[in-house]
Amino acid sequence: MKQADFFDAVIVGAGPVGLACAIEIQRRGLSVAVVDKGTLVNSLVGYPTNMEFFSTPELLEIGGYPFPTAHYKPLREDALDYYRRVAVSEKLTLRLYERVISLEGEPGAYELLTEKGYLQARYVVVATGFFDVPNRLGVPGEDLPHVSFYYKEPYPHMGQPVVVIGAKNSAAKAALQLVRAGAQVTLVVRGGAVSESVKYWIRPDLLNRIAEGRITALFNTTIQRITPEYVDVLTPEGPLAVPAHFVYALTGYHPDYSLLTALGISCRADSARTPWHDEETFETNRPGVFLAGTVCGGLNTSRWFIENGRHHAAVIAAQLR
Repeated sequence: MKQADFFDAVIVGAGPVGLACAIEIQRRGLSVAVVDKGTLVNSLVGYPTNMEFFSTPELLEIGGYPFPTAHYKPLREDALDYYRRVAVSEKLTLRLYERVISLEGEPGAYELLTEKGYLQARYVVVATGFFDVPNRLGVPGEDLPHVSFYYKEPYPHMGQPVVVIGAKNSAAKAALQLVRAGAQVTLVVRGGAVSESVKYWIRPDLLNRIAEGRITALFNTTIQRITPEYVDVLTPEGPLAVPAHFVYALTGYHPDYSLLTALGISCRADSARTPWHDEETFETNRPGVFLAGTVCGGLNTSRWFIENGRHHAAVIAAQLR
């Protein structure tokens, strides 16, 4: 056995659900470490500046800590501060900027290999979410420096032609912010309309901006190629070169399946590529290894959120205790 720090449980993923799992397990008298390839709540750090959550604060709370905010719905910055305070208050052992590579050993005596060495654990909980792996376009030019799969804020784009790819909430909100900051926005949508899943207070706003001509919308349109100055698309009327100094491909995200494979977690043969787990205990096909949060849904990324995924923590902690 290699020399390594020992914990009863290691949580892979320092997001809200991973922190909730660590709190619940630690409160049951077990030793816990939380390891993440990025920073604390890394996905929230990547969210747009001043992004407003769709949920009210009590639905985002973990560990029984009240979520104070001056807003009816908290902002990204409120959440970053809240989860940091919770982690500090619980004195959680955090191993940040430490990428997990593989899992070796047997149930009760696992060795988690990271970039910085080994962690020994009786149990492992995987709460990695999906925000770190974007759905790529598969077209030439998508790796150019002016193309991003993450939207941050509109201000650098005043007076610039910007292409936004997508039809759901992220694309809708980005397009609206960009046009109000003075950008020339073209929205490229593969389907025939803005998705019905866009929130009811956002969708009419976007449709009205399209109707008045402030946002150009190309429906039933696919991306063919991205160049430094243009996005080549195929519309129902034929090919078109759309000017674009910035491109936001907001086409969604998916779990890190390469990591799940490295941890020995299988996927079901369904369209969502759902990681295998017991629906009641959240234990995977590898005994002693559990899933928590949005990663449980596979490609069905709208099944689990912070609001309902945080409750996985108590279920898993009860199994471990």
